[in-house]
Amino acid sequence: MNKNKIYAVAATGALALSLAACGGGSTAGGSNGAAASVPTVKMMVGGIDKQIYLPYELAQQLGYYKKYGVNVELSTEQNGGVGAEDAMASGQVDMAGAWYVHTVDFQAKGKDVINLVQLSGAPGERVMCGTDSGVHSPADFKGKTMGVTDLGSGTDELTQFVASQAGITKKDYHTLAVGAGSTAIAAIQRKSADCVMTTQPTVGALESKKLAYTAVDLATSAGATKALGGDWPAAGLLANASWVKDHEDAAQKVVDALVATMHWINTHTAADIADKLPSSYVQNSTISKDQYVAGLTTDKGQFLPDGIMPAGGPKVIFAMEKGNGVDTSKVTIAGTFTNKYAIAANKLEGFTTTTTPAGADG
Repeated sequence: MNKNKIYAVAATGALALSLAACGGGSTAGGSNGAAASVPTVKMMVGGIDKQIYLPYELAQQLGYYKKYGVNVELSTEQNGGVGAEDAMASGQVDMAGAWYVHTVDFQAKGKDVINLVQLSGAPGERVMCGTDSGVHSPADFKGKTMGVTDLGSGTDELTQFVASQAGITKKDYHTLAVGAGSTAIAAIQRKSADCVMTTQPTVGALESKKLAYTAVDLATSAGATKALGGDWPAAGLLANASWVKDHEDAAQKVVDALVATMHWINTHTAADIADKLPSSYVQNSTISKDQYVAGLTTDKGQFLPDGIMPAGGPKVIFAMEKGNGVDTSKVTIAGTFTNKYAIAANKLEGFTTTTTPAGADG
């Protein structure tokens, strides 16, 4: 993302001061009263103003982190900077708003990262191709320059997998890091990339400027199933297993807030959601608010209403990883995610779960 790092703190006033006085660590403990016991969690999101990642900020704007008793400091990864999942894995932040697939990547490298709640059942991405690119399906990727957010990123891996479904390997096309937003738009405009894998609101901006069209739709569960063979669990909440073990209460409270947010999304319109988000997210130099709402209306189906990992989803991810050459022989599906916190969060509010949960075999 081509944005400065931002922080949004759920608690204000005396509470914020008391947390700072306690050292500003992952949790604020001690015996200085109820305020001092509120845990603080640092979370970095992989592009906080992207529609696919809107639940993390929406939870803040709805006041849900505060409601469920946790102080969340939100930040966003910067274009060309450290990724949200890498910042979490290295301990720079406690949690990452990022794709579930990274748990498999990390565990394949011996790093025990797990997914605590699943926010979407589809990538929310579209392969947007320039109007004169001649690309209309993955089979047409051959010989083309395909734009991804960054080399080695989730969009890079996903592009490889989409291509492989048509028998195209990574050697058959060129990969270019284009970021998102204005930089991705510029790559299409200047024809340095034939196509870019990107999300709303960049999709809407490319369409409104008549620069590109959707060649592959991965923005909804139906689209992901058609292109990828099943639900493709994307946006989730990632953390080091060791951190979760030491901060069970804080982890549960963050999940409580996010599950409540997913139910709110499920029962409100795209316009309602846009009204709650910071104005700079929904209306800027690349897109109008009406375009943002239209894009969200179309792609809102990617969001899961209850935070439960969908049945079969992990199997699709593992198939992609194996196809991309990742050694998953020492990684188990059951070890990459847990539904425990989401189930408890739904019970807390009496929500009815509608997603068929994945088990140990995916």
